Amino acid sequence: MMRKLSLIMVGAVIGAGVAIVGTQSRLLTSTSAVAASVDTYRQLTFFGDVFDKVRGDYVESPDERKLVEAAVSGMLSSLDPHSSYMDAKSYRDMQVQTRGSFGGLGLEVTMEDGLVKVVSPIDETPAARAGVLANDLIVAIDGEQVQGLTINQAVEKMRGAVGSEVTLKIQRTGRAEPLELKLKRDVIRIRSVRFEKKDDVGYLRITQFNEQTFDNLTNAVEQLLKEIPADKLKGFVVDVRNNPGGVLDQAVLVSDAFLERGEIVSTRGRNIEEAQRFNARAGDITKGKPIVVLINGGSASASEIVAGALQDHKRATLIGTRSFGKGSVQTIIPLGQNGALRLTTARYYTPSGRSIQAKGIDPDFIIEEIIPDDLKGKDEIQGEAGLRGHLRNGEDKEAEATENTAATEDKEEQGPKGSSAYVPSDPEKDTQLNAALDLLRGIPNPALVKKTTEAQVEEKQASADKKPESAAGVTEKKDTESKPSDKDKSSDDKPAR
Repeated sequence: MMRKLSLIMVGAVIGAGVAIVGTQSRLLTSTSAVAASVDTYRQLTFFGDVFDKVRGDYVESPDERKLVEAAVSGMLSSLDPHSSYMDAKSYRDMQVQTRGSFGGLGLEVTMEDGLVKVVSPIDETPAARAGVLANDLIVAIDGEQVQGLTINQAVEKMRGAVGSEVTLKIQRTGRAEPLELKLKRDVIRIRSVRFEKKDDVGYLRITQFNEQTFDNLTNAVEQLLKEIPADKLKGFVVDVRNNPGGVLDQAVLVSDAFLERGEIVSTRGRNIEEAQRFNARAGDITKGKPIVVLINGGSASASEIVAGALQDHKRATLIGTRSFGKGSVQTIIPLGQNGALRLTTARYYTPSGRSIQAKGIDPDFIIEEIIPDDLKGKDEIQGEAGLRGHLRNGEDKEAEATENTAATEDKEEQGPKGSSAYVPSDPEKDTQLNAALDLLRGIPNPALVKKTTEAQVEEKQASADKKPESAAGVTEKKDTESKPSDKDKSSDDKPAR
């Protein structure tokens, strides 16, 4: 039997050799693929050996299911900061969150150096009312240290029955001693779009992109068009500052609402045949009125899709500071009763072909807010380029690789420095908003100085030159409202709690 098996194997090798005679590159590729496959199975065997050792020799009998889940979680987290494993409960919670109503504290969080980092508190939630700030590090929850917990475990501890209390110990930049805050859990209802008539300008504040955002936006614009006479309406301000993103479909629909035609965004992953291009359909809900978009260091993901599309089509003027720089798309892949994977599957590109991954979007007018003395140095968000293991930009030969930004001394590889995320609570003191209103009204404002440096001109030209590449090999997607039955695309992964 052994002899027969050996002959079969030899025959297979000979057959393979005959098939690739005269094609050395194919031979090398085939050999490499086989070697990689063998090495992969060797590593899986190694994992099985370690698993058996832990199961059999650990000081206490371990929960085997938790061991496997921890291994899967570690595998995904090693890829980039936005890929992760969600157990069944976390997956259910995520589905509730995208519908715009969930229980918790109202925090957008991520993981950094083993601690929970606040990306931004959600408006009108317990966290915002208690004074939690962007960049705060949560070091303990109800007296238990966060170090050593996964992001899902930490979030689970912050959740609880509505009306119950939780104490957070927070380390804040510039403060020597940790700060303890007691918060009362509440039902978090995300009003994704708020609007306000500002005399002759319509103000639209988009806080995040959930399943209600597009409908909320159209209703808000309709209401403003009724409140402001058409002959007096100067335009609209679309405020996506500190908006961490959300559902990709909604970013496309919101962009489409202001555009008559053209590409909105394209997504390109590992396989060119899976690339997609989303195009606008005829119809502008503002009836062609001028638009100013406000962005800052907290504007991420879906917010950047909208800002980039409107900027590239010259449909809107961007004011503020550089955006976060999250130019990747996460696909939610259900695993039945075992939860789901949140897996980074593509980079997105603006209509001109820009990948803003780890770079962000620069506004047309860079305007900094006046930071109060007690918040100076605490308002800056490092952005995607500051996250360990972030996906690289994608516009170089090593686009598929990830990097640990702390391990490199190359400033260009580390990406741009942080950008301010401070927004004054008093509209009268909001420099960026007031500049937007002045621009729409044609009022001179010394802060409105256009970027004209040679480097910026070259950057824009380089982006424009890439446009043909962005359309090559992508599949046109006309029905932007359709959703895959087994996967949900998200441009954002930061869980809100």
